[in-house]
Amino acid sequence: MLKRENMMAMGYGLLTILILIISASLIISLLLKFTSLEEGSFNWLFYALTFITLFIGGFISGGKAKEKGWMIGLGTGLLYTLVVFFVQYLGYQDAFSMEQYVHHGTGILSAMFGGMLGVNVAK
Repeated sequence: MLKRENMMAMGYGLLTILILIISASLIISLLLKFTSLEEGSFNWLFYALTFITLFIGGFISGGKAKEKGWMIGLGTGLLYTLVVFFVQYLGYQDAFSMEQYVHHGTGILSAMFGGMLGVNVAK
């Protein structure tokens, strides 16, 4: 069973992920608005930023929890996926595509890896 401290650690990780994703989205949208760059040129960057932010969120949540890093990272990645799913499904009435399942699955693995490293760095 998850302890309150572990839930708080996952909350910190999720908050970190959301802040980083929103900040990166703002920067990219400003680049698209004020330069001649097109959205298609950022596809690889979107994937990389997602994996990096999920890794950082897992790292922070693992460091805060100081135990069970893979499980805390898994929970953090699943929380992020759940938030994205609810926004997409409730806001746009659209379910995940197979590509999104793969994308979120690898993102969850990235958060798990970050959680494992976060626990080991915190000790």
